[in-house]
Order: sequence, then C-alpha cells, then structure tokens
Amino acid sequence: MEDQMILLKELQGLDQKLNSIGQDQRKLETERQGIDTEVVRIRDMVASLESSITELEGQRSQLRLGLDQEQANVEKSEGRLPEIKTQKEYLAVLKEIDTAKKLNKDLTDQVEAKNTEIAALTEEKVEKEQSLTEMEAQIATRCGEIEQALKAFDKSSNSLVKKRDSLLNPLPKAMQRNYRLLMERRAGVAIVEARNGACLGCNMHLPPQLFNSLFLTQEIKTCPHCSRMLFVVQAD
Repeated sequence: MEDQMILLKELQGLDQKLNSIGQDQRKLETERQGIDTEVVRIRDMVASLESSITELEGQRSQLRLGLDQEQANVEKSEGRLPEIKTQKEYLAVLKEIDTAKKLNKDLTDQVEAKNTEIAALTEEKVEKEQSLTEMEAQIATRCGEIEQALKAFDKSSNSLVKKRDSLLNPLPKAMQRNYRLLMERRAGVAIVEARNGACLGCNMHLPPQLFNSLFLTQEIKTCPHCSRMLFVVQAD
C-alpha cells in the first residue's frame, strides 16, 4: 500500500504539472486569437473607411458635374442678355441666372462638405493604417514568442505524459479508475494528507478510528466526506 501511495502522490504531482501547462497553453492560444481578432478588426475598419471615401468621392464627382452644368447654363444665359429685345424677357433671364447662381452656391457648398468629409476619413484611414503597420510588426514578434512557448509546452507535456503513464500502469485498474474520477471531480486533487484528525482536502474531521488506521499503512483509505484518498506523514 505504501508503494502505491508513493506512486499516486507522484502521479498527482505530474498531473497537476500537466494541468498547469495546459492552462498556460490555453492562455497563450487565447492571446494569439485575441491578437488575430484585433488585426482583423482594424483591417475591417481600414476597408470600411476606404469604401466610405470611395463612395463620397463618387458623390463629389456627381456634384461637380452638376456644378459644371449649372455654371455652363449661367454663362449661356448671361451671353443671351445683349440680344434680348424686351424688358419682360430680360427680367426673366435675370431671374433664371439668379436661380442658377443660387443652385451653384448650394452645389459648391455640398462639394466643400464632401471635401471635408473625405479629408477627415482619409486622415483617420492613414492613422489606422499606421497603427496596423506598427501592430503587425509587434504581432510578428509576439506571435513568434507564443509559437516557441507552445512548442516548449508540447515538448514538456509529451515528456510528462510518458512518465505519467509509467506510473499509472502498475496500479490496479480499479485504483486507476478511482484516481481519474477523483482528479476530474475534485479539481485535480485526488490524494490529500490527513492531519490532526482531519482531511486537508475538505477540512472535515475524520472518524478517530479511520484516522488512526491510516498510520498502519495496510490499505488506502478514503475520506468519507470528499472521497479523496488519504495519507499521513509519519513522525520520524
């Protein structure tokens, strides 16, 4: 029984190391996924800004075409003035010119508004592209570090798994199943010390007869409260 308990305690230590390595791996993988997500987010923002700028430039082009057309209309109407014979027709053409000039002013204002929007979006796009360039340089370095760390974790895990199997295989099948079940249900702690009449896994008091029997080391006992396997440290 004592030999089995030694194996179980060593086995638990290995499993806890493996669990710690697994947690570290998951943290690094989550960090890498977060980095990828952030890069995609900024790239999407740049693409969206590019699309908005293109759309605004198209609208500006249409406004400029309209402005050119109205300016041509003004010049055409102004060119007709010297040829007009009647006061009524003269006033009508003046009104037509005034209306066209007001429309020109409105179109000019709209073009300037589009210019302002395009300039603001272009500036934002440049900033995002610069941030993306800087981020990609940092990311390349960090992702390289993460990749190396993950490879090191894999190497350590493989070594520990082999050693773990060498410890687990000599144990009786029923004990192996019980150990695995406890590790799963008791947060990775299947083997605990009993001290001063209590189980240190759940901190519950043990029946005195059970606690005293642990010193005989004849068979592995379990806590009646948490079912963990118990051991005691013998005084020298």
